[in-house]
Amino acid sequence: MSESNPYQMALEQLDKCARIMKLDPNIHEVLKYPKIVLCVNIPVRMDDGTIKVFQGFRSQHNNVLGPCKGGIRYHPGVTMEEVMALSIWMTWKCAVAGLPYGGSKGGVICNPKEMSVGEIERLSRGYFYAISSIIGPDKDIPAGDVNTSGREMAWFMDEYSKVRGYNVPGAVTGKPLQIGGSEGRIEATGKGVSIAGKEGAKKLGIELKRADVVVQGFGNVGYYSAKFMNEFGCKITGLSDSRGGIYSSKGLNVDHVAKFKEKRGTLLGYPDAEDITNEELLELKCDILIPAALENQINKKNAHKIKAKLVLEGANGPTTPEADEILHEAGVMVVPDILANAGGVSGSYFEWVQNLQNYYWSKEEVDEKLEKLLVKAFKSVYETYLTYETDMRMAAYICAINRVSEAMRIRGWV
Repeated sequence: MSESNPYQMALEQLDKCARIMKLDPNIHEVLKYPKIVLCVNIPVRMDDGTIKVFQGFRSQHNNVLGPCKGGIRYHPGVTMEEVMALSIWMTWKCAVAGLPYGGSKGGVICNPKEMSVGEIERLSRGYFYAISSIIGPDKDIPAGDVNTSGREMAWFMDEYSKVRGYNVPGAVTGKPLQIGGSEGRIEATGKGVSIAGKEGAKKLGIELKRADVVVQGFGNVGYYSAKFMNEFGCKITGLSDSRGGIYSSKGLNVDHVAKFKEKRGTLLGYPDAEDITNEELLELKCDILIPAALENQINKKNAHKIKAKLVLEGANGPTTPEADEILHEAGVMVVPDILANAGGVSGSYFEWVQNLQNYYWSKEEVDEKLEKLLVKAFKSVYETYLTYETDMRMAAYICAINRVSEAMRIRGWV
């Protein structure tokens, strides 16, 4: 089992699922590999006048259900294998949510924290121009991810529109409202995590108004996950960012913590809370744990120390296969990333639909559609979980792979 190579992890998860559901070997073989993995080198003029070449990737895993969908991340740790794995997980995520999409993912090896706004813009436009031949509203629709946001999506949309010679708002999602973004999109991923939390808590008999919740990661997903769980009546006892975490048995005011971090650049030192490490945060006693940071945070070294009854994967791939087995044996329900954080891609789907028809919905309409879609997806996965007597991740994969494989058969791909 691999904990260092995310692509190997994705393949191991697929292999395990294939054994459980007795998947057609021909379909299994096809699903192991992305259809397209594009590697591009982007020359960027830096502010000091020098040219620096950045490497970027775009992986498209499977498009049997519709155009591919997946974010673009800027991070020094981006690798081709990571992007390939994330594109596979996006295929499952879109399928389990019932969306007419396949999976894709993109990334550029860079550290945007060490770059100026101008350098990031030139990199963004260069990258999008370089991959423009394989993307578009009917081919592959990118969105924001780690270290990218509405700002970069605006540049992407503008660059793609220049290539095509007319405005194409549906080329990317996660855009600002002024240029075709959707109401409710910013908080959609965190809202989806909270909906998964509400449904999971029902199944486990956890009373939300008495539940303690710990969230690792305090970016967009972590913040909104905590905020919405708090609105359900939960007490947020632990929060963390990349520098460390804070804990308070009395509970933390999520908005106050957010303002503190905005001023200080860190959660550490928050008044009336104890500073802790990210490792200590994951091991806190709580009812619900939300890992919303990066991959491989819960692994074979710390899984037996997890005290939560319910784990909601706000991040992509935060739990390794070894940890999955340990948690399942301990009776911990893990709602996998492809279900727990599917609110983001669902919100993106709504944005794309609105772009295509040039008709826009209210926030109330978006929220209503999101909850209906995700509650239905959770119900389907939970029923599969009971039928196969497996864990929730395998149940989610079985739901997704059944949908993808059936479409492949109908279209004559296998």
